[in-house]
Amino acid sequence: MTKIGNPHHRSAIAGALALTALLSACAAPHAAGSLASVPVSSVPVSSAPVEVAVLAFNDFHGNLEPPRQSVGMPDGQGGTAQVPAGGAAWLAAALDSLRARHAHSMTVAAGDLISASPLASSLFLDEPAIEALSRLGLDYAAVGNHEFDRGTRELLRMQTGGCEKLTAREPCQLEKFAGARFRYLAASTLTAGGTPLFPASAIRTFGSGAGAVKVGVIGLTLRGTPTLVNPAGIADVAFADEADTINAEVPKLKAQGADAIIVLIHQGGRQAAAPDPNGCAGFDGEILPILHRLSGAVDVIVSGHTHADYICELPTSDPARPVLLTSAGLYGKELTEITLAIDPAAHRVISRSARNLIVQSQPFTSAKGPVALSPLAPLYSPRADIAAYVQRYVDASKAYATRPVGKLSGPAVKGEEGTGGPLGNLIADAQLAASRSAGAQIALMNPFGIRAAIAPAADGTVTFGDIYLVQPFGNALTIETLTGAQIKAVLEQGFDDVGPDQALAPSTGFTYRVDRRAPVGSRITAITLGGKPLDPAARYRVAMNGFLALGGDGFTVFKAGQDAVTGPTDIDALETYFRAAPRIDVPMEERVTGG
Repeated sequence: MTKIGNPHHRSAIAGALALTALLSACAAPHAAGSLASVPVSSVPVSSAPVEVAVLAFNDFHGNLEPPRQSVGMPDGQGGTAQVPAGGAAWLAAALDSLRARHAHSMTVAAGDLISASPLASSLFLDEPAIEALSRLGLDYAAVGNHEFDRGTRELLRMQTGGCEKLTAREPCQLEKFAGARFRYLAASTLTAGGTPLFPASAIRTFGSGAGAVKVGVIGLTLRGTPTLVNPAGIADVAFADEADTINAEVPKLKAQGADAIIVLIHQGGRQAAAPDPNGCAGFDGEILPILHRLSGAVDVIVSGHTHADYICELPTSDPARPVLLTSAGLYGKELTEITLAIDPAAHRVISRSARNLIVQSQPFTSAKGPVALSPLAPLYSPRADIAAYVQRYVDASKAYATRPVGKLSGPAVKGEEGTGGPLGNLIADAQLAASRSAGAQIALMNPFGIRAAIAPAADGTVTFGDIYLVQPFGNALTIETLTGAQIKAVLEQGFDDVGPDQALAPSTGFTYRVDRRAPVGSRITAITLGGKPLDPAARYRVAMNGFLALGGDGFTVFKAGQDAVTGPTDIDALETYFRAAPRIDVPMEERVTGG
């Protein structure tokens, strides 16, 4: 077998079991726009086609260990099976197994590989995540918004390596950091001089002679990145329009002889119904306007950002040339196998197929109960070299991770999509308690900043590792003054039809009602504090994390706050809250009502 791709690919060690257990459903066409095999042209093939596999994932977020999460899939009996999945060693095994099936392959990712990471990676500035991804053979990656969490200079260090200290945390704690051996691509992230921060695209040749084909790869992030990260860290770059950037890059790749065009973009959508990882039912999202303006010369888009899974065929600006759109969930729990058949004489893709495979790993117990291994998905053995490397960092972080911080009355879970639920209430209460000395009367928490549930031990013990999984960002709290009218305005921004709906989770004593049927700007009603209506003209002290204070997640009204002061970090506030009482009761009351 000829191996094409990253020179650092390693052969499988105790590789994955054979893929005979793959669901036959994954290989069959799916309803509502998804596909398994799509003919691109009826033009006769003038020579033997060359098959190239593109193996893709997204939103890894430094999840070196299995994240103790599952992927839902149809169980064949009208229900849903939950499959435990994820972990770098299992992802490596799954990749090795798929590569063994293809003479030609490359491995790509659609951004957010680092940051918002578990302790074993984030304590070490995500250096181990970059190294693990290099070892498992990643070739190209788009830059996501979270790659900018520590600023552009630190992101450049992720690519080039070295031990320059650019953040509050020490680099190179366990080993000298060599940098990524995969290539970041960032076509739409422009420096002051107008050039991309990283290369805009790359081109890869497979085969030789008359049978050679070229695959062009374009990588970019979403234009809305400045609303999602600290502006101070990205002051030296700008983010261009996604569709314009792609359309400008396509002819450059075609001029270099590209027979196929793959786009890696950190933007996406989601299905209206779950849990078919290979479905596309009721698909919607912010990537759709990009697709509608996209060149029909693009063959495949590997997407991310929404943490959703889907396989879709969707229209571009050319009705005759739809595009294959994929996304593989998050945290390395899934892997997309995309197969292209390319005619080397006609210089075009003649067919393409895609399927999402679940990277089944270890059983675990969630806040809702045990999640066992499933016979419905392939079972992989962790790749030994990756497992050993990860364990080194897990061991180094264990003193932090296992330190008890307090006790909780039961599991604290996030609400439905876009709501904070009991866990959002808990975090808001902790932030209010940490900010009362600065006069705070209200605390508000963005649900999209809540990364995991808290599942305490049998005796109620919660560890630092448990709460770090919930809030891995290290955002300092901000306490500022807003009028009642401004507070209503910021709550309205969660339902302004710009981006997904998001109900800010309030602290105890603060309630409001949402009516999505009302016009934009009039969807928030019945706002109360301490049982009394909020006075639009009165001034209130409000606490929130620093990301929100800078207008993050589109809540720009927060930037108009007055007399702002900085409080402790969000993680310190949560730990202090736990330590202040023998046991914390999960706040189950509904503070946000309606729908």
